[in-house]
Amino acid sequence: MDELKALGIDVGSTTVKMVAVDAQGNLSWHYLESADPRVEDQVDRFLQHLREETGFGETLPLVATGYGRNLVHQAVKKVTEITCHATGVYRQLGHGGTLVDIGGQDSKVIIIGENGQVVDFAMNDKCAAGTGRFLENTAGRLRVPLDEMGREALSADQEVAISSTCTVFAESEIISLIAHGVEVNPILKG
Repeated sequence: MDELKALGIDVGSTTVKMVAVDAQGNLSWHYLESADPRVEDQVDRFLQHLREETGFGETLPLVATGYGRNLVHQAVKKVTEITCHATGVYRQLGHGGTLVDIGGQDSKVIIIGENGQVVDFAMNDKCAAGTGRFLENTAGRLRVPLDEMGREALSADQEVAISSTCTVFAESEIISLIAHGVEVNPILKG
């Protein structure tokens, strides 16, 4: 393994991800697990995994992002996930674009300029509708693997509209549709 140069950690509301990159910024190592309310302990655990698997860790600079970035006391720098997304898109594609982030706590649409700068963004953080947690709950309720939801929805010939924009009401509506014998795929398409 090439020598590692830096670490990044994304402390999301549902999942925590850590990566290590080499001098060229290439991904060399990654690890993820569900979010733990004891963030510092979880970061220490991640660093222990890194040391065990690579032999690196103690002296690498750590940059934190995500919902819980300010709880990562081991970080030398803390950056918003919006800025990280823009930087990542630019480094991967070499130009700007539009990014949609459906996280566990909120959803974001980010417009990224041709040089990787954040031009504009909109965020839904007032309601759980349209977030990863809502999608996870819906997948569980409909007994469809989360990563199959899109494919299943696209295979439906018809769409059943879910008129509620509130997660609680939408879940109740889905339960009612199931009770009335509506097939799963049209519900997903709706």
